Amino acid sequence: MFYDFGVEMSRIGKSPVCIPANVKISVDGCRVSVEGPRGRNEKIFDDSVAIAVDGEILTVSCKNPDDSHSRMMHGTVRSIVNSMVIGVVDGYSKDLEINGVGFKAIMKGQNILDLSLGYSHDILYEIPHGIKVAIDQTGTKVSVSGVDKKTVGQVVADIKRFYPVEPYKGKGVKIVGEFVRRKEGKKTA
Repeated sequence: MFYDFGVEMSRIGKSPVCIPANVKISVDGCRVSVEGPRGRNEKIFDDSVAIAVDGEILTVSCKNPDDSHSRMMHGTVRSIVNSMVIGVVDGYSKDLEINGVGFKAIMKGQNILDLSLGYSHDILYEIPHGIKVAIDQTGTKVSVSGVDKKTVGQVVADIKRFYPVEPYKGKGVKIVGEFVRRKEGKKTA
């Protein structure tokens, strides 16, 4: 039996994005530029959706509702533009925690993060443009912040990938609040 539900539009894509008074958005075809108190963010989107600004409201609409790719991009583009607005107003940040004897992080210059994670060498990580990294005095708490949600998440994932938390002693790099299932070690006879 075949059911024809018709062409569904994205519920997320249909809802408009409210633009705060201190944010300036410019749309040039598929390029969207958002500027606010914390900085500037710019992205180029697929041409399968139409983006329009009317006063303090930004709307995203499907150019061709019969095309499945256009329908998929409808809600995606709206969510990304909303995240851009939130990023330039409030910003995004994630905190990391480093556990282990001798494990720590320090900054070398403005954009190099030096990680001592128990290897025979220190790991030097170059911080991308637009990302700020703050480290506490002990070197075990790292805070990553910026205006782009994707870049902040990618930097945190890159740092975490150098030494993921192992389940026996809990050593490694983890996101604050992340649950790590602990395992019991081998028992001696």
